[in-house]
Amino acid sequence: MGSAGARLKSGSGNCVPLLELRSISKSFPGVQALDDVSFAIWPGEVHMLLGENGAGKSSLIKVLCGAYTANAGEFYFKGERVEMHDPADARALGIAVIFQEFSLVPYLDIAQNIFLGREFPGVLPGTIDRQRIRDEAKRVLDQIGFDIDPRTPVHKLGIAQQQMVEIAKALSQDARILVMDEPTAALSDREIERLFVMVRKLQADGVAIIYISHRMAEVFELGDRITVLRDGRKVGSVLPSETTPDELVRLMVGRSVDTSYGRHFCEKPGEIVLDVQNVTAANGISDINLTVRSGEIVGLCGLVGSGRTEVARAIFGADRIASGQIHVFGELRKGAPDVAVRQGLALIPESRKTQGLALLRSVGDNLLVAGLNKLFPDGIFRKTVARRTADETVQRLRIATPSTRQIVNFLSGGNQQKVVIGKWLTTGARLFIIDEPTRGIDVGAKAEIFNLIDGLVQEGAAVLMISSEQSEIVHVCDRAYVMREGRIVGELAREELTEENILRLGMHHA
Repeated sequence: MGSAGARLKSGSGNCVPLLELRSISKSFPGVQALDDVSFAIWPGEVHMLLGENGAGKSSLIKVLCGAYTANAGEFYFKGERVEMHDPADARALGIAVIFQEFSLVPYLDIAQNIFLGREFPGVLPGTIDRQRIRDEAKRVLDQIGFDIDPRTPVHKLGIAQQQMVEIAKALSQDARILVMDEPTAALSDREIERLFVMVRKLQADGVAIIYISHRMAEVFELGDRITVLRDGRKVGSVLPSETTPDELVRLMVGRSVDTSYGRHFCEKPGEIVLDVQNVTAANGISDINLTVRSGEIVGLCGLVGSGRTEVARAIFGADRIASGQIHVFGELRKGAPDVAVRQGLALIPESRKTQGLALLRSVGDNLLVAGLNKLFPDGIFRKTVARRTADETVQRLRIATPSTRQIVNFLSGGNQQKVVIGKWLTTGARLFIIDEPTRGIDVGAKAEIFNLIDGLVQEGAAVLMISSEQSEIVHVCDRAYVMREGRIVGELAREELTEENILRLGMHHA
């Protein structure tokens, strides 16, 4: 990184930035999202943008791409002042954004999504050249190493595959400034390596990349420069060679945060809470056997697409099982998710917006909805109890919101994830199935969430945790099951639980 830093110091002093934002401010009713933020990026630079959830990263990106109009500030492109009123202005400058939350049309195919609004005209007036669209989509997909039929409908793809389509969609626009918002959040290690190769190729071609990530390893491996936001203000811009992960964390949160996720591992687990025996389901999983005991956190890991989420859905009753049995607290598990909740199960799903939240309801409503029967067993809703419970949960999880009356759709992605987790705290659940608990979560919140999970198991709960970040599995879980192609291919005890062993079991053998 030293050579990259030297190049940037020299380059930034001798050439004009490709894009520069000066003193940008953006406010909403009751919220100052951005306050006098200046930001610049040069051709061929990978500029890391860091900050806690709610720090202003998403607002800055939306101003950059024309989705928001700044209340104050100026934009300069290659040294000349330009206007940025809408997305068309951004596209004209070659700005493309890969948002963390997907913007795909589920019932169109991959090729149609990649070239939506930019279709190639056919021979006859008013028609489009579908074959050329498919051919060009295949070319872009091959460029990123995504081997899939471009005629595949998007709704049939998993989260990681949809992310790859988003990347292909952005690259198809020949962007000169590419914004990536947590692009690896749902990718496997192998897919991440492929993405990094692609980023370096784009960098060599002179593309400027603004990269948002909560993974410190990515920041230091890819970044040429790092800008940190906090509470809507720019608090620092540094070279990777001149800082450390701990220093960046302090800049982001204004305090020291333990990012090691250290915990006292369970030495004597209690009774079996979850017992899955020979379960096969139509969603692709086969012959699944696993157990989880009270007081322990058990990992479920493997490459993306290995069947981890499908196991969680089958246990919770979201997908029907074809054969086998599931016992929860010694009782045979039957029925839909509502029955699972009454049996003491909680599921934090992989996709918070489509499966975990009522986006048009308030933060308070979302926090309370799963626990209404527990909070009000007599069926009488008491506003004071509801308000106090919601307020306590917001404070406990440090959810950044003006109030519990705020519509949850207006929160940042990380704070939405906290709401999804928080809604189960009032149900009295004793078995938590947590699918990607820290996807899109900042480093400070990660430590808090893992402390919360640790607190649950210390109180006797049991946790089955799925994570694409192998380091989380290694540092948090008491033991782990590894999946490949819909099957469990191995169990790793605490002393065997290493990233190398997970990869060894999870990867296809040559």
